Amino acid sequence: MLLGAYKVPDAGLERLDRSGAPLWIVAQALRDPGNIGTILRTGDAVGAGGLILVDDSADPFSVEAVRASMGAIFTQQVAQARWPQFLSWLRSGDGQLVGTSLKATDDYLEARYERPCFLLIGNEQQGLPTDYEAECDLLVKIPMAGRADSLNAAMAAAVMAFAVKASWR
Repeated sequence: MLLGAYKVPDAGLERLDRSGAPLWIVAQALRDPGNIGTILRTGDAVGAGGLILVDDSADPFSVEAVRASMGAIFTQQVAQARWPQFLSWLRSGDGQLVGTSLKATDDYLEARYERPCFLLIGNEQQGLPTDYEAECDLLVKIPMAGRADSLNAAMAAAVMAFAVKASWR
């Protein structure tokens, strides 16, 4: 049964208005469409402008991603780019690039976040590549109290997005 058909929107960076929202989520090489959908849902919940997928990622318009987004695919802008293209676009205007890393020394709750903030989340298995971390204006970590060394990518995006928003109150 067909419920509806939608044209996949243009996913170019050039159509994004970075001043349209104080927070944007950027995800690098995500493989799980469920994580992409959940990040879109989180973006909607915090009032983010949208999700920028960097490098090869799962399809944000796949059935799994759309289902996990719980409708946020229709409220969040989605763009896709290679890392050099994204970095060039980012540096052409205002914006703080904040990366998450286990190697960071700054605690995510004590960091100072500027607007617009581009929150960079790494791949589910490898995290951010070292050269991507080097390009960040700020690198933070979410301390782990248990035996786990990291969170799921979508969960890390949610924790970080709400922390950034809370810091602006």
